[in-house]
Amino acid sequence: MGDALAGNHAVWEFDRTTNSLIIRFARGMRTPRLWHALGERRIPLEALSGVSLTVGRRDTLVLHARVRVGADPLMEAAAGQLREACDPYRLVLPGGGAGAGRAAAFTEILRERLGPAGPAERFLVSVPEPPATLKAYDARLAFDGGAVTFRWSRTGATSTKWKAGDQRYALTALAGLVWHSPERSGGHLRLLPREGAGDPRPDHDLASAVFGVGYGAVHESLPFAAAVLVALRARAVVASGAAVPGARAGERMQHLAELHGAGLLTDAEYRALRDRFTAGA
Repeated sequence: MGDALAGNHAVWEFDRTTNSLIIRFARGMRTPRLWHALGERRIPLEALSGVSLTVGRRDTLVLHARVRVGADPLMEAAAGQLREACDPYRLVLPGGGAGAGRAAAFTEILRERLGPAGPAERFLVSVPEPPATLKAYDARLAFDGGAVTFRWSRTGATSTKWKAGDQRYALTALAGLVWHSPERSGGHLRLLPREGAGDPRPDHDLASAVFGVGYGAVHESLPFAAAVLVALRARAVVASGAAVPGARAGERMQHLAELHGAGLLTDAEYRALRDRFTAGA
């Protein structure tokens, strides 16, 4: 292990053996609940495009890492909607004295090892373990790795949803998803089927779940959405029969093994792609 910085509710440590940033989030009354859910994350430095150290409020320093587009499924799902205080790539440090020097040195260590500025060709950061189910205002959602299921609430769902009955969407039928933060007006999670546009009103769309006070909180709904995004990306690789762009044969096989081990590829899919990649190596 290498250098470490302890900040407000988190510790950042540079691991020289893996060239990665380890972020350990502390639990506490003032710590964002999303950070409680994240616990600890390992961020490969190739997933970061920049890092800055600026002066914050009340004689503090703010260390902030910029994530490459497409590198972190959590941030992809969030799409810039997280509050500043909830940003997992932002560390608030005490200013002044020797601490400022340590923060500057740590920043330079990271800056020298960053990845390129362009978008990442695949997710580089692991998704946090999502809840098996997600309770929204008008539905209870479940994700089993291959499909998302909506079970409508008798008290929260509109008559449109209740009459249509529970819905199940296989990943193969989805083009993506959109997460709207429950901390903003109109918060909801919307799946995007490949065929047929849904009702623009989330409370009438059969592929949407509406959030509300006490329903679909950020620390629950965002990891859930990120997990679905990861699975969708994996399925896109399977559907196209393509490997990770620019990857060597060994890296492609390792990536397939990871997807299979995570339950995102069936045994048959894994064998078919393994044989195809081996033949083309």
